[in-house]
Amino acid sequence: MTTTTWLRDETTPYDVFRFLRAGDEDRHQTARVTADGAAWLASAAGGEPGAALARWEARPESPAVLPCGSAFDVVNVDPVFGRRMLDRMWEEGPGSGPVAAHRGRMLLFAAPGTAQRLPALLDWEEWGETVPRPLCHGTGDAVTVPPLAPAGTNTAEPRWLVAPDTRNPWLPGPEVMLWACVRAARMVSAADVRVSIFAPAAQGANVYDVSRRR
Repeated sequence: MTTTTWLRDETTPYDVFRFLRAGDEDRHQTARVTADGAAWLASAAGGEPGAALARWEARPESPAVLPCGSAFDVVNVDPVFGRRMLDRMWEEGPGSGPVAAHRGRMLLFAAPGTAQRLPALLDWEEWGETVPRPLCHGTGDAVTVPPLAPAGTNTAEPRWLVAPDTRNPWLPGPEVMLWACVRAARMVSAADVRVSIFAPAAQGANVYDVSRRR
């Protein structure tokens, strides 16, 4: 049986989903989860989705531990390398799915099955010591996802960089992730690496044009 863990129980219950729906018309709040996005996340818990949503409604400012492999896989990367990947995905490619930051790592949410296929695809590439190899989380793994309602500005807490905003978000598959990794790796070795458009992670800048989401 799949176990889903909601961390900490320090908040007073309130209608968090009404709160999430209140600004759904503003689709460019990239770090803000919508009600539909919360429903998608809860679907990863397995069992009855309503029960998972009820638990999260009682703890809206608490992160959750959700299993990978059904609703999503996760590609876990060094944050600097991850920013380069996202630069390429948003400027030259199809964009990204949801993206979170946690414990000094960047978590890129990917299509189920990515964690199984991506390592083999990466083995075909030549990786130098300057390129950190991504970690892949799939079936049998679990990840900590940020809270629905941000508790504050503490950057040590998990937070959304690109929050889920739909019940069926587009998620990049292994080929797109490989494409982004290869181009990010080329940026590392290129002599004319340009400055990233990203602000330092601690500033929590929202820089993605989410209107391009599929």
